[in-house]
Amino acid sequence: MSMGEDTRPIEILLVEDNPGDVRLTKETLKDSKVCNNLTVATDGEEALAILRRQDPYVGAQRPDIILLDLNLPKKDGREVLAEIKSDAELRSIPVVILTTSKAEEDILRTYQLHANCYVNKPVDLDQFMKIVNAIENFWFTIVKLPRGE
Repeated sequence: MSMGEDTRPIEILLVEDNPGDVRLTKETLKDSKVCNNLTVATDGEEALAILRRQDPYVGAQRPDIILLDLNLPKKDGREVLAEIKSDAELRSIPVVILTTSKAEEDILRTYQLHANCYVNKPVDLDQFMKIVNAIENFWFTIVKLPRGE
């Protein structure tokens, strides 16, 4: 959603347990052309607590988009995706799978669970930043996101 249409920042939930990937994503989005707020969950249980606004996240903003890693502690990304897409309150939030897994079964399974897209995280830093920029350009400037409450 372009800023001309809505001045509210885009709310992003990044579900990622790798501190380096969190830092790179933050740095890339900080320089974004689109105003955004980034919330980070480091495991699947925390992500669901944020989404459901459970204590201590009662005041959490509903994300406009979720960037979800698959390989997470406590509850993996596949389980988180399944819960999001089976919840009538959450299923309209676009979920971008952003993971190192190139396994065909992961790709197929996440699309069966209604992921909106599947993106492989490159190990190269410059390529990682290019991927985050591409996600930003597509999802934040081209796509019309459903705006939550």
